Amino acid sequence: MELNLSNLSSITPDNENAMNHVKVLVIGSGPAGLAAALYAARADLSPVVLAGMAIGGQVSITYSVENYPGFPDGIGGAEMVELFQKQAERFGARVEFDTAVEVDFSKYPYFVRTYTKEYLADTIIVATGATPVHLDVPGEVEFTGKGVSYCATCDGWFFREKDVMVVGGGDSALEESLFLTRYAKSVTILHRRDQLRGGAILQKRVFENPKINIRWNTIVTEIIGQGSVASVKLKDTKTDKISILPADGVFIFIGHKPNTQLFQNKLDMDEMGYLVSDKLMQTNLPAVYAAGEVTDSVFRQVITSAGMGAAAAMQAIHFIQDQKGKNS
Repeated sequence: MELNLSNLSSITPDNENAMNHVKVLVIGSGPAGLAAALYAARADLSPVVLAGMAIGGQVSITYSVENYPGFPDGIGGAEMVELFQKQAERFGARVEFDTAVEVDFSKYPYFVRTYTKEYLADTIIVATGATPVHLDVPGEVEFTGKGVSYCATCDGWFFREKDVMVVGGGDSALEESLFLTRYAKSVTILHRRDQLRGGAILQKRVFENPKINIRWNTIVTEIIGQGSVASVKLKDTKTDKISILPADGVFIFIGHKPNTQLFQNKLDMDEMGYLVSDKLMQTNLPAVYAAGEVTDSVFRQVITSAGMGAAAAMQAIHFIQDQKGKNS
């Protein structure tokens, strides 16, 4: 893709002097953002990471990560994020616990306003991630990481010979239910309708799997436990009958929502709201890259997000070097 900045006006020198001018600004502090910061820092670009109010994204609330190479005994999600941060900071990255609230891509360098500062950035790496759609029922937040999960690939191993429930009826719910049968003693799918929405092949596999049961016309109204999940309160959508079933875990797959509100009408998005990027992590704007779950609706893993962050930073490095060469 040919990067062209000629159609962008320039920030006036007076404004520029009043702002924090950085070569690489990373928006987001999950695996993608911190991996990007590491690579940019090792290139002596002194990246700034806007971490939001809490660092780490979804992995920070994962009890244990056991599928990331280099940690044969697994590692707590919060501990992993701390190591990512320390490694990036060791090489000169600066993590700011601040949130981007406004971006202006009509001028170059690009303008970003946070709650406390204003930045001009030669390159921007968007790594704001995606948020699982929540049930918003009592107990969900309390037991997240303690029996409530949004990732079977991440947490399924912890439910060996356990009875788990899966909320949802689309492709993701069916795929994750089938995955969970590798570990769980039983998997009960809770679906608010009387037929699944997933693809025909997935439905066939689910119906044929002896470990999977389906409760139709059922919604979760409360997740119950003491220290960890013990049971789930359910409501029949047709009869309003309430029941309580024992459960060791609840996996919620009713969708993900990319954190792209800040970039509406500024960066290209697909029909689901994910940022559109090419294989080089390039968005539709020059020097603006996207990495991790903000642009990935398929894999959503720590390792893939970190790889995308590294790739985005490498592209930012190349861009800065190329611009320096043109101006020398």
